[in-house]
Amino acid sequence: MGVCALVAASDFNREDFCARHAAGEFDYVIAVDGGYAHLESAGIKPDMALGDFDSLGYKPAGLRVAAYPPEKDKSDLELAFDRACALKHDEVVVYGALGGRLDHTLANLQLFAKFSEDGLYVTAVGQREAIRALTGPDVLELPALEAGTVSVFSVSDVAQGVIETGMKYSLDDEPLTNRTSRGVSNELLGKPATVAVESGTLLVFYPLG
Repeated sequence: MGVCALVAASDFNREDFCARHAAGEFDYVIAVDGGYAHLESAGIKPDMALGDFDSLGYKPAGLRVAAYPPEKDKSDLELAFDRACALKHDEVVVYGALGGRLDHTLANLQLFAKFSEDGLYVTAVGQREAIRALTGPDVLELPALEAGTVSVFSVSDVAQGVIETGMKYSLDDEPLTNRTSRGVSNELLGKPATVAVESGTLLVFYPLG
């Protein structure tokens, strides 16, 4: 049980990670291939490093390492999710998984949905926003922010019972599909907001406070 941080090789929000690490919010930290370089530059030693290390260029020493061949059926990040599950963590916070190559980002978004549906509480942190995978029935509560946008997309064929409150445009127990742009760019109003879903999986994009 507890919170596992996965640090991959793409754009890294060092400030957010270091603040949460210093506050003791992470019970375990896994460096995913090139994510090890992000942590090394921040002066933070992960609990383990995992991957084929083609991005990093070498296998780290002095810590627990799980090395894989480059020719494999799962990405390094998917293997890191698998390891977090095997270690019985119930929440995963992912850094370095957004930005860079679009195909990699899309693959990562699919992983967030998959592992959310498997019962993990999954949040990905980018430079200016975070993404929460929300599998129903569940509710995400957002703090009061004076400005910013929230976008909500279904990654299921249909997500039923979608509710959005505390924003400029409300949804009240409505369906969203994965073939529409509806849900993009709702506006925060300086008060707490919520996103809820009864069934299916949403990806909720929201600004970092």
